[in-house]
Amino acid sequence: MTPFVAEIVGTFLLMLMGCGVNANVSLQKTYGNGSGWIVITTGWAFAVYTGVVVAGPHSGAHLNPAVTIGLAVAGEFPVQSIASYILAQFIGAMLGAFAVWLMNKDHFDATEDGNTKRGVFCNAPAIPNMPLNLLTEILGTFVLVFAVLYFTDAVLSTDNAIIGLGSLGALPVALIVWGIGLSLGGTTGYAINPARDMGPRIVHALVPIKNKGSNGWGYSWIPVVGPILGAVLAAGIALLLQ
Repeated sequence: MTPFVAEIVGTFLLMLMGCGVNANVSLQKTYGNGSGWIVITTGWAFAVYTGVVVAGPHSGAHLNPAVTIGLAVAGEFPVQSIASYILAQFIGAMLGAFAVWLMNKDHFDATEDGNTKRGVFCNAPAIPNMPLNLLTEILGTFVLVFAVLYFTDAVLSTDNAIIGLGSLGALPVALIVWGIGLSLGGTTGYAINPARDMGPRIVHALVPIKNKGSNGWGYSWIPVVGPILGAVLAAGIALLLQ
């Protein structure tokens, strides 16, 4: 489990469960069909938790190019490792999205609306407005990366020892992502992660889906540029506040 492999595996688990909850809620004839936004945001939070638990000890569990770039700008991650981390994240995201398509193929076939099918994979704005959609992704990712930069080690201190919290150390980031989804995610679907959106969007373009519809390429730059800008802004402000 090298850092490269850990980022692939962690991002795969993130996307398998994240796109998986999208499919469960959105596609026809699933048991979770129509269960709503709370289920989606909670599923994504648990997806983050699962990926971080597995990858955290080996790579730091970035699972997100914006996090990798933000940590590098803040001086907490080596610049020379950015490319390998981002490559691993995109591989994991695409593998996770492909697995979700494969296991839900019958439900994709049973669903008529092409936009609903695309929504399993990637984001689209509730109301298209490029400047405000971009601002949403900037702000959501700013909250994520700014909070991550202020994380402390997950330990319990006693009079005689410091006890690590183990897998519970992954819980804070999951709660932050849950909060972002509940509070800020309703306008764009809160990608806050370039690999989370672009990787599955590419898979959506490649796999055979009945009545697929548009891939939404005209919007696709927003979930890439917005999170990167938000991460850089968070890192810059954190450096100023040191």
